Parts: sequence; C-alpha cells; structure tokens
Amino acid sequence: MRLTLKNSDNGVNDRINIFKKVVPCMDSSWHYHAEFELLYISESSGIRFVGDSVSHFAPGDLVLVGSYLPHLWRNDNLDLAQGEPTSVNTIVLKFTKDFLGKGTFDNPEFSEINHMLDQSKFGISFSQKVSKKHHEDLMGITELSAAEQTIKLLCLLHSLSQASEKSILSTTDMRQYASVNSERLDSVIKFISDNYTKDINLKNVADIACMTTNSFCRFFKKMTNKSFTQFLNEIRVRNAARLLIQDNQPVTEICYSVGYKSVTNFYKQFKEITGNTPKEYRYLIQS
Repeated sequence: MRLTLKNSDNGVNDRINIFKKVVPCMDSSWHYHAEFELLYISESSGIRFVGDSVSHFAPGDLVLVGSYLPHLWRNDNLDLAQGEPTSVNTIVLKFTKDFLGKGTFDNPEFSEINHMLDQSKFGISFSQKVSKKHHEDLMGITELSAAEQTIKLLCLLHSLSQASEKSILSTTDMRQYASVNSERLDSVIKFISDNYTKDINLKNVADIACMTTNSFCRFFKKMTNKSFTQFLNEIRVRNAARLLIQDNQPVTEICYSVGYKSVTNFYKQFKEITGNTPKEYRYLIQS
C-alpha cells in the first residue's frame, strides 16, 4: 500500500467521472488526486482515513474529499477474519472545480458552493439525515445521461452547501502535491492498520520505515500530524466503537480484541478520543 497520486479514468467528460463500485472495500493505497470526490457508501462499514482524521464509517457515510487530500476507506480485518461480506456499494462522484466552465463557482450566486469546496480541503462529513435525504438521487445518478448527471451534480452540491449538519474531518491542511516519502509512509500505515490488534510498538514501525525511532517519530508527526501512539490508539478506539455498536460483546472482550492489554488503559484512551467511556458510548448509541 502506498500513498499515490491517482489519475481518474474519463467519465462523462474530462471534468466529471461518476460511477458505482461494488467491490471489496479494501483500497489499494492511501491516495489522493486532483479531482474533488463525493463518496456515498450504502453498504459496508470500517475505518476511514481523511487527512489526519481516523473515523468509523457505516452505511449512509457521505463525505466530500477535496483535491489532493489523502484518504482511504478500509473494511476492518476482524470482519474479514470472521468471514463476513467484504463487498461495498459505493457511489463515487469525481469532478474538477471547473466542470461547468472555468470560474463558474467564483460567481456570487455560487458563493456557498465555492465556500464548501474550499472547506473540503479538510474533508467534510455529512450527517445521516443529510445522506438519507439524498439517497435516491445518489443511487440513481449513474443511470442518467451525461447532461442529467452534470445538472444533478450541481443540484447536489447546492443542497449540500446549505446543509447545517456536517463536520470538518482533518484538523490541518494535509493536501499533498508531491508524494515525497510516500512509499515509506504507505508501508507504515498498512502495517499499523493490518496489525493494530497485535502487540506492536514504536520500534516495530520504525523498522518497517527503515529509520531510527527518533527519526521515525519526527517523520510520522510531520506526515500525519499525529504521533505513532496517537494514531494507533485512534485506530483501536474507532474499531472498538464499531464493535460496541454492532454486537453485545462484553467491553472487556472488545478491549482485548482491538489490541489493548489493560482495561484501564482502554477506558482512558476511549474516553480521551470519544468523550465517553465505552459503556456510556454504547448506551448513547443504543438508546
């Protein structure tokens, strides 16, 4: 897995590419591209990485990713190990800012869309209420003609720009314009996301990067805006949160299944990241 610059296949034209994917939700790489990307997931769940954000995703996930912003959606390895379905139904809308013509969104009547596209450099997640409102339009957009797709995309962007129930994902501008050290970072992210349930430490990942621990700490912080420990804890906690929602496993079992050896430390990290204890989180979600 490597952080890569992806060039989109031509779709409706050179400026719009809209398609449906029903494939394993295991992206080949943590990647970025010049186009904006609106992703809607109607099936599957797992962990998504957008800039420095690590979050759980579930059916109804609707996210706008800005140009050159690294991102990755992955099913959880626990699901794969348990033999659960690994397919995902995703609607992908990739487009350039000038898909209606150069400078279109600089006009005053499109100021709200222009502002949203600017904010998408951090990644924007829309609420389940918003995604539900647009479910039918998103699921049917691939069946439309080229002209209808262009019109529908504009309508979607206008409606989404008016939505109040949305949140910014990445805390900093993580856009990449060159894949400097991308292979090294990519191998580290793959190792962490594949092995977070195991006993891994700073030396393990530093060795993967072929660096000393001190050099690796500086490198990882610069590239992700997080320390290795913080990144690992977020992956473990987000997966634990998913398990708390999905089934009635005891909290202690979930603690050990996502890689923690201490229940006390698990509670501490979970509350720091989510704002609630595991039991409080389960109660709030299920109530």
